[in-house]
Amino acid sequence: MAPCRLPALPVALLWVLASSSSPSTVVAPRDVQISDPGLLGSLDVEWKPPAHIPTFNECTVKYKFEYRSAGDRDWKVIFTRRLKLRVGFDLSRSAEVRVQTLLKGRCTDDVEVQSDWVHSTFQTPQQGKLESEVQNFHCIYHDWEYLKCTWQPGLLTPRGVHYGLYYWYQGLEQALQCGHYIQERGINVGCVLQNLSQAEYQDMNICVNGSAAATLLRPLYTTLRLHNLAQPSAPAQLVLSVSVSELRVAWSPPGGRVPPHCLEYEVQVAEDAGGAAAAWAIVSTQMETTLTISRANLSHVSCVRVRGRTNIFCADQGFWSEWTQDCFSVSRKEDKQLFILIPVILSLSVSLIIFMLIGQCKKRSPAGKPLHAPVGY
Repeated sequence: MAPCRLPALPVALLWVLASSSSPSTVVAPRDVQISDPGLLGSLDVEWKPPAHIPTFNECTVKYKFEYRSAGDRDWKVIFTRRLKLRVGFDLSRSAEVRVQTLLKGRCTDDVEVQSDWVHSTFQTPQQGKLESEVQNFHCIYHDWEYLKCTWQPGLLTPRGVHYGLYYWYQGLEQALQCGHYIQERGINVGCVLQNLSQAEYQDMNICVNGSAAATLLRPLYTTLRLHNLAQPSAPAQLVLSVSVSELRVAWSPPGGRVPPHCLEYEVQVAEDAGGAAAAWAIVSTQMETTLTISRANLSHVSCVRVRGRTNIFCADQGFWSEWTQDCFSVSRKEDKQLFILIPVILSLSVSLIIFMLIGQCKKRSPAGKPLHAPVGY
């Protein structure tokens, strides 16, 4: 029996099949470098393309770039065709990056082929003891108009210490120093920054550094998002309209640069508990600036207060404003009616008692009976 043979194929077809076969491996990028341009946490990462990568028609070469600060659980991911990126890190910790080559297209039958990872790390030289770093660093973006940051000196702070706050965000050519410090006993313990509208909705790098004679102090690095630190002023023009059955509350958004559509409000009421301390109860959390409350179960409402903050459509979080409060005293209709009826009922009751007493007296009186002459006359 003749052996089984495959039909002969043209040489050109064999060449096409061979050229379209998927590569089994892809070479990784080379020479991953991390450098610090002095932007308080934004580092430049660059690499070179693979040394030997086949040239395929209709096939795309790109890179998967992942980065994180040491201690973070998750990696942040960027897909790019570029060979250089600028990304943010916490400079108080080591920066970690990794890059791999991705190849996909007709040359791989549209199956993505990945190279091995190439890793690199970067650590800013740490100076001073950790206890010398400033404490309780806290910032609030007031009315979306100015940023106020405060801190306290570190535990190991020598006399004559001088603190400086530096900041950078995308759009600035270099890091800038605070121009308006808040002082306490001659020491900088805070900073006020204005004209930050360009920094909204992006990372803002902050560094608070300290210097003292013959002592190294640990700098503090942090990254802020202004919209998550916003605190509006209290709502304006709180107006209450009270009827027998309803209470209507209306107010206006605060002034300043706060976008009205970015605000939500909380409304609370307090009942007069007959001499006891009034307890505030939440009635509503909403984005409208009016609210109608039924007074069916609020017989002694005495105060209403409203406050606002940035809503979830404009920020992940935010600070509540101060309260706008108004108090009033209105009796219910039933109480008014009862107050009027009490004197009437008392008058009728007294009159009825008097008539009853008169009737009793008449029954006991000898009037109407014949008078008899005394015996012996």
